[in-house]
Amino acid sequence: MKNQNDLKGLGGWLILVGIGVIFSPIRLLVSYVPLYYQILSDGTWEALTTVGSEAYNPLWEPILMGEIVYNLGIFVLSIYLIYFFFSKHYLFPRFYIALLLAPIIFIPMDAWVVTLVLPNEPMFDPEAAKEFARALIGAFIWVPYLFISKRVQVTFVEKMQNNQMQPTAESVG
Repeated sequence: MKNQNDLKGLGGWLILVGIGVIFSPIRLLVSYVPLYYQILSDGTWEALTTVGSEAYNPLWEPILMGEIVYNLGIFVLSIYLIYFFFSKHYLFPRFYIALLLAPIIFIPMDAWVVTLVLPNEPMFDPEAAKEFARALIGAFIWVPYLFISKRVQVTFVEKMQNNQMQPTAESVG
């Protein structure tokens, strides 16, 4: 059995977490910058949000703004996560769990709100279903890992206040 010093550090399964943390903001930029650029530059925004246009619905603007703000927030959080991960900051597991759970809440909520505008369309288009499945699988794998991993418990302790320190075998016995 390994002792805590052997487990401390960004090794083991945390390497996979680190790869995901590094590539997450890149994936977000590659996915959403072209999409939002197109919506804002090709007349789609105006067609959906201008009163009197054929595609206008008063819900389009708050839906699109909500999606933009959500994705921008996820991007900013993913940048913070890189810092938290490599600095072994005690907040990393909490923020990573939040990043894993956010799409599980947001994707169905967003899909439902879009059905208020497009009632004849299915709630989940193939892309939304794929993103939701990806989020569920990621959360089912990594949330339990972050809670039960001894490596996570002994690695992410930097900047932790003394009263927040987790008990060790020596301090319990």
